[in-house]
Amino acid sequence: MKVLSFLSPLLRTPCTLPARLSSALVRATVLELAILAGHILIHPSGITPERRAATPVPAGPGQPGTGPAGPAARLADGATVRPPVVLLHGFIDNRSVFVLLRRSLARHGWRHLESLNYSPLTCDIRTAAELLGRHVEEICVRTGHREVDIVGHSLGGLIARYYVQRLGGDQRVRILVTLGTPHGGTSVAPRASAHPIVRQMRGGSDLIAELRRPAPGCRTRFVNFWSELDRVMVPVETARMDHPDLDVVNVRLTGIGHLALPVHPAVANGVREALESPESGGTSGSGTVSVA
Repeated sequence: MKVLSFLSPLLRTPCTLPARLSSALVRATVLELAILAGHILIHPSGITPERRAATPVPAGPGQPGTGPAGPAARLADGATVRPPVVLLHGFIDNRSVFVLLRRSLARHGWRHLESLNYSPLTCDIRTAAELLGRHVEEICVRTGHREVDIVGHSLGGLIARYYVQRLGGDQRVRILVTLGTPHGGTSVAPRASAHPIVRQMRGGSDLIAELRRPAPGCRTRFVNFWSELDRVMVPVETARMDHPDLDVVNVRLTGIGHLALPVHPAVANGVREALESPESGGTSGSGTVSVA
């Protein structure tokens, strides 16, 4: 029942929405329900951790994990050596949510893709972020890369942001892409929820306040996708990422909801473009993408 109550905003159509969004909301809701049905079917396939093969990239001088000079390095056959991409799912979910995005990235040349599961029993975002940091270190040693990119959906984006911003993860994470993440906290998360991690996602939580603190010198570039029809983000603008010390590009999507973010082809195209972008020049920006 708690899961249903958390997802119930997907099924509600608030009368306060502008008229121009009403038909789009109906289409987005139908799409959300179709995606939910499909995800329920494939969810069991993602419960167990994925099997990882050791595929190191030849390292340069120094310790493991300091191999290629950066994302523009190339193999002997001329192929671009891209940093590993770590995919981190949202609340009450698992790695199966990234099946389509992972396939899209692999089809376009990404060789190192890691889908991580964290336990639904995890009770603290800070603890989950520490665990993510250990995974990232292991990935860097195993693949020979000194940096990774991360794509996080919903809560997964918040965990990754905490790791980058508060635990020194900016030394390892080149680009963090977040999809429908409650950067400002969401009032959909019940104040009296029995699950501590849900309470941490509320706007007034200590964790959200901690992410508002200064973060001078943070090296990671952030690309944040948020949708005006995301019914899990209340108010919807809470999914925007705004911080004076961080290099952030916010991309506003129209026409899709929360569950569609990690599976929609248009979003996959945007994620690929974000990961292929050159090193950031330290400027923030924004954009709008209309998704039919």
